[in-house]
Amino acid sequence: MNTAMDMGLRNAIRRNAIRRLAAVAAAGFLMAGCQTVGVGVGAGSDDDDLRYAASTNLQSLTEVVQRNPNDPQAYNMRGSVYGRAGQYQEALADFNRAIQIDPNYAQAYANRALVHQKMRRSDQALADYNAAIRIDPSYSAAFVGRGTVYRLQGQANQALADFNKAIELKPDNAQAYHNRGLVYQSQGQHKFAIDDFSTAIGLAPNVSEPFVARGMSYMALNDPKMAADDFDEAVTADAGNIDAWVARGQAYEKIGDKEKAAGSYAKALNLNQNYTAAREGFQRVGGSFGRQYQLFN
Repeated sequence: MNTAMDMGLRNAIRRNAIRRLAAVAAAGFLMAGCQTVGVGVGAGSDDDDLRYAASTNLQSLTEVVQRNPNDPQAYNMRGSVYGRAGQYQEALADFNRAIQIDPNYAQAYANRALVHQKMRRSDQALADYNAAIRIDPSYSAAFVGRGTVYRLQGQANQALADFNKAIELKPDNAQAYHNRGLVYQSQGQHKFAIDDFSTAIGLAPNVSEPFVARGMSYMALNDPKMAADDFDEAVTADAGNIDAWVARGQAYEKIGDKEKAAGSYAKALNLNQNYTAAREGFQRVGGSFGRQYQLFN
C-alpha cells in the first residue's frame, strides 16, 4: 500500500471511530416504568449511570485526541461529552482548541455557544451562534440555538424568525417546532402552540418535552383529559421527568381522579422530596405517605 493510500485509510478509520463514539455519546438510557408507586426515602436516580457513561466516553475520546492532537473533530466531540457531563470549563477548552485548529468549524462554535448558554452567558452564546451562522448560513441547529437564547431573553420576534428559518432549512427539525411552540405558548396562542408541539411529537415521538408542553397548552385551554393523555406519554418516555409527573398530577386532580393524581405527585416526591408543587399537590388530594398508588389502568 502506498503512503497516500495508507494515510487515507488511517484517516477513514479515525473518522469512523469518532463517529462511533459520537453515537455512544448521544445514546440515552431506557427506563422501565412501574404500575404502582409509593413515597419512600432514598429513591434512586440514573445520575451515577450517566456519570459512568460520560466517564467511559471521555476515556475513549481522550485516547482519540491523544492520537490525533491536530484533529478539530476529536476535540469537538470530547467537548460535547464534557458539556453533557456538566464539565463546562473542560468543554470550553476543547471547543476553543477545535476552533483554534479550524476557525471555520461551525459546529464547534454552536457547541461552545450551548455551553455558554448553560453557564448563563447569553452574550457569548449569541456571538458564537452568530459566528456559526456566518460560517454556515444553512446550519439549521444554529438557528434553533440562537432562537432559544432570544426566546429565553423574551425577544419573541427574533426567536420566531430564527425558528422559522430553521424549519425552512430543515423541515424535519423537531427542536425548531418545539421551541416555536413554546414562543406561541408564552403569547397565549395555544392552538398554534399545539400544532407545533404535535409536529415535534410526530418527528420525535420518544421525547417527553413536547408532550409536556402540549399538555400544558391543553390545560390552559381547560382540557385536562387531553392534557393527562399527553402527560401519560411524557412519563412513559421519561420516567425521571419530575415536571411531567407534577403536571400529570395536576391534570388528574382537575379531572377528579385523586388516585392517579396522588400517585403522580408521589412519583415526583420520590424523585425530589423537596419539590414544593409535588408536596402541596400530594397533600391537596389527600395523599398518604407509605401507601402504594395505581399510576395507570
